[in-house]
Amino acid sequence: MSQNATILVIDDEPQIRKFLRISLVSQGYIVHEAATGTEGLSQAALKKPDLVVLDLGLPDMDGQQVLREFREWSNVPVLVLSVRASEAQKVEALDGGANDYVTKPFGIQEFLARIRALLRHAPAGETLDAALSLGPLTIDFAFRRVQLNGAEVALTRKEYAVLAQLARYPGRVITQQQLLKDIWGPSHTENSHYLRIVVGHLRQKLADDPTRPRFIATEAGVGYRLLEV
Repeated sequence: MSQNATILVIDDEPQIRKFLRISLVSQGYIVHEAATGTEGLSQAALKKPDLVVLDLGLPDMDGQQVLREFREWSNVPVLVLSVRASEAQKVEALDGGANDYVTKPFGIQEFLARIRALLRHAPAGETLDAALSLGPLTIDFAFRRVQLNGAEVALTRKEYAVLAQLARYPGRVITQQQLLKDIWGPSHTENSHYLRIVVGHLRQKLADDPTRPRFIATEAGVGYRLLEV
């Protein structure tokens, strides 16, 4: 995959987007653009690019957050292109799911070579669905929305995070420790009461009876499982 690949550029600087568009189109790539994180996530869900070029300094949300949300539902390669040159920023982006990191200003030939390398090594067929439907329950990962019987369900950030984590592996048990580590952080793996409270609120909002669950099943002493309807 190379010249016919589709690339999404998420950057708030029009001159950078224009420069990248001209450079990429000249190499045969199809280019889409977004000026904000919100627009970028929407474009990523709608256009299904083969690679994303992501700036970190976006006007509406930090690029690191865009990366984290994108990684909730897509394994498409991401190349971060940013003026932030500190080691800490690079480590955070790479740990957050970025495949490569280029600092501005940059040489276009090296940039294009990195694009080619990422596309050449991109795993085939690993893009996750941007939305999941389980009977009356729909989870839209791209827009972080949950609907039950067509009506939107208002969830807190933690409630959504737990449900989204379970929904990535429907039918499989996710341990309490894994959920706590991924959502609350490594220092909270023993704080199981946090998880119980959030799951309890989730069940209330989804009208899910824990004794006869439709959606979230408890595996005693192990964790939770999102039931496949």
